[in-house]
This record gives sequence, C-alpha cells and structure tokens, in this order.
Amino acid sequence: MRRTLITLAAAALLVSACTDDNKVTSTESNSGSTVAGSETTDPGTTDPGTTDPGTTDATTPNGDAFEWEEFDSDGVVQTGHLEVPIDYDDPAQGTFDLYVARHLADPAKRIGSLLVNPGGPGFGGSDFAIYADQIYGQAIIQQFDIIGWDPRGTGLTTPAIDCTDDYDRFYASLDVTPDDDAERQQIADTAEEFATECSTKNADILEFIGTNNSARDMDSIRAALGEETISYFGFSYGSELGATWATLFPDTVRAAVLDGAADPTAGYIESGLQQSVGFESSLATFLQQCSDDPSCEFHNDGNAEQAFDQLMTALDEQPVPSSEGRPDVNLQVAISGVFQAMYSDQLWQQLAQALKDAQGGNGAGLLQLYDDYYARNEDGTYDNSLEAFQTIFCMDTTERLTVAEEDAAVPQFQAAAPRLSPGTTGSYFCTFYPETQDPRVDITGAGAGPILVMGTTGDPSTPLDSTRRMADSLEDGRLVIVTANQHTGYGVNVCSSDIIEQYLVDPVANAPTDGAECP
Repeated sequence: MRRTLITLAAAALLVSACTDDNKVTSTESNSGSTVAGSETTDPGTTDPGTTDPGTTDATTPNGDAFEWEEFDSDGVVQTGHLEVPIDYDDPAQGTFDLYVARHLADPAKRIGSLLVNPGGPGFGGSDFAIYADQIYGQAIIQQFDIIGWDPRGTGLTTPAIDCTDDYDRFYASLDVTPDDDAERQQIADTAEEFATECSTKNADILEFIGTNNSARDMDSIRAALGEETISYFGFSYGSELGATWATLFPDTVRAAVLDGAADPTAGYIESGLQQSVGFESSLATFLQQCSDDPSCEFHNDGNAEQAFDQLMTALDEQPVPSSEGRPDVNLQVAISGVFQAMYSDQLWQQLAQALKDAQGGNGAGLLQLYDDYYARNEDGTYDNSLEAFQTIFCMDTTERLTVAEEDAAVPQFQAAAPRLSPGTTGSYFCTFYPETQDPRVDITGAGAGPILVMGTTGDPSTPLDSTRRMADSLEDGRLVIVTANQHTGYGVNVCSSDIIEQYLVDPVANAPTDGAECP
C-alpha cells in the first residue's frame, strides 16, 4: 500500500510463522496460451473500457500441456512455464512467459489442482507451491496439486516490471511532514519521477498488467493443466484476484477461498482511509500492550503512547543513524517500519526493541523493518514487488487524483490515523501514471457457487469491515470471522484451518454458514 504499501510481509509471515501440522499463522476473452509448442487458441474479444463483468468463455482443457521439470530430488515439486498473450485481444503483440510451480498431491488421495496466490499485487506466487509443506495443512498438501505462479510482470515471469533499483532515493529521503510549498513540491516531483520511470520502462506491457488479465492467465493455467474446474486459495490481494477470476469464469470455479479480503467497492481515498484506520488501531493495541506489560522493551514506565509520539516527533526533527552506508532513520523510515510490524503481532517484540534502540540513538532496528517492508535483499538489491505493486494497482483503477485533490484529503487521514497519517497521505500514488484502458471488473462472483471469505478482527491491512464488503459483493460469499491481531486468518487456530480445509475438500457439503466465527 503506500498508502500503505502491501509488501511481501503478508507472504513472508505466512511462510515463516507456522503452527502445528505445518499450518500458517498468518469479457469475451480468454486464454490463448502456448505451452512448449502447443498451439494458441482463439482469445475472443472484450471491451477494455468497461467494468461490467459479464462472463468470459473459458478455454477448453487440452490435457496437461506443461513440460514439468523436477525442482527437488523427490519429485514432489516441479516447475514449468506457460506462454500467455500480453494482449488477449491481439496475441500478435507477444507473450508473457509465466513461471509456474507445482507441489504434487498424494496420487491415491488427489482431488484436483489448487491455484494459490500470496497477495500483493506484485508478488510472485511460485514459492507458495514450492514451500507448500511449510504453509498448508496436510488435508491440502495430500489432496491437491498446489499450483503457484508468478503473475504477469512479477517474480521470475518475463517480462517483469522494472522501474528502479534504488528505493531509498524515493522513500528514505522523503520529508513526509512538509512545512512549505517547496517541500510539498519535492514530494510531488519524487512521485512523478517514479511513475515516469515505471511508465517509460514498461511501456510495452503497462496497459496489460492489471488484475483482469491475471485472472485470464489463471484460466489459461487451468486449461493447460487439463482441468474443467479448479480450486483457488488467495491471501490479501489474492482475494481480489480470485474474486475477479470467479466473476469472469464462474463455470470453472470448483471452490474459492479469499483470506484477508479487501473491499472491492472502495475507491482510492476510501480504501486508503480503511487501511489507515486498520493500521492505527493495530498500533494503538500494540502501544497499550506495551504500557500494560513491564517486560515490553518499549514500556516507558507505563506510557508507551506518549513515548512513541515523542520519538516520532524527534525523528522528524533530527533523524538518527542506522547502518553504515544506509540512510538515517527519519519519520518516513520509522513509520514504514511500524507498518511492517503491524502485519502480525509476532513482530511486535521486534518493533518494541527497535523503538527502544531508536530512543537511544540507534536506528538500525527500525531500518531493518523498513528494509523488510520494501523487500530489500541482503545484498542490497530489491525484488520488483514494490514497483510491480504500484504499477498494477494504478493500472487497475481509473482514478487519477490531482495533487490538489490528494492534498485536500489530508485532514481525513489525519483524523482517521493521527499517529500514522504522515505515511498514508500525500503520496500522489497514481497521480502521474497514464490512464488505464482495462480497469478491474466489478466483483459479483455470480454463478460461481459459495465462496469462503475470511477476515480477522485485528487485521490492519484489510480491516474486518472491508472483508465484510467483499463477502457482501459476492453472490454467495460466506464470511468467516477469526479473532486475531494479524493479516489473514488461515492457521491462526484449529477452527480457521479446519473451516478452510473442509470447504476445499467438499465446497458444497462443507460451505460454512455466513458469519461463522473462530474465536
């Protein structure tokens, strides 16, 4: 988001924060595709200017058209490639080479294939198949071929979105509390520079990078696997992708789980406000717990709230050093680190230590959280998740607020999130991107059958009210509410895992009652 940038935080936490049993805590067109010499099918046509979802004609399965290669020695994990049109209406424009991974089910127990997506947009999903045994319970591992792919423009799929290799100059150096017109103009100039680099370097694919086409790619994958219908499990933004797919291709949906679902009806400002409220609420919970717990490193004699406010003011006025060769920790870096830690309360101890260290003049802990937020690698490079996120997000929406319109919304964000609003306002996120020709379709899921929608009570990124709106937007959305302070609910407890796993095994007999709860 940035407005707060959804990073690989959600995916990384899902992979790393495991509980028992290997469960995590945390258009008329389709699928002309080529795989290892297979022929391209007729993609049909669609009106790129409409958001009326309609439905699309699904591609006829043609048997398993992948040429799989073994990824591991036991042959359980395989990888392959699938060519899909850059433009489904004009396949002559070239192709994306999708990187696809498969974790094989137990042949004696296999039900079918399960497409998975970790969130984003902008994050590759192949790792969610490659490392499936660290993420999903045995009911899923044994009974489904788990299919993860790097969506168009992301990960190991080519061509990949590429804007810049130096994030610090766009983010770490920003003064997010401008005092005059010159400082405000610097923020706008930085946003324009980033958008211009992204638009120019990715001009050939920019128009075709959005969620609608990724949903069409999902149907291409289904057809290439030889499946008439297929199941889906998406986290965070993966809920929006899955809901788009279910809307466009309802007849191919066997089952669909949307965990940590966002509000598909919210506009640019509204979605930003929803997330601001969510993160501010999570921060308030963290600070209250620190105040109440003398063992918290940021206890501050029972007044963590006041100490936090004083620290943020101090960092805004005088940044503190971090690591050699890296930027000092200013308010922007600190707030980004806080955003990172709010994705799961499992990071709160790390945040408390980082805040305490910053009080003592050492910003290294906050910088590490900032680096995790922006997906910085140990060698100083970045994957393309940030630039892919922003580009896909902006090409999914028709909204292009002017600088003046964004500035006018600042008081709303300050009221919604007094502590974190400097990190959620005035980013001019999509202002300087070209207009989209393919805005994401309106979500209905009509004809797809019951779709399981899960949300947590303390989700900062997709607050529960947002998840409710996703369920309400679907023809047959079944909301499941999980009590937890984290983004996404699968694996939080036995209840949340069992509900999802039982539904995937039999989505008709085991579809949950709308409004079911996992305390």
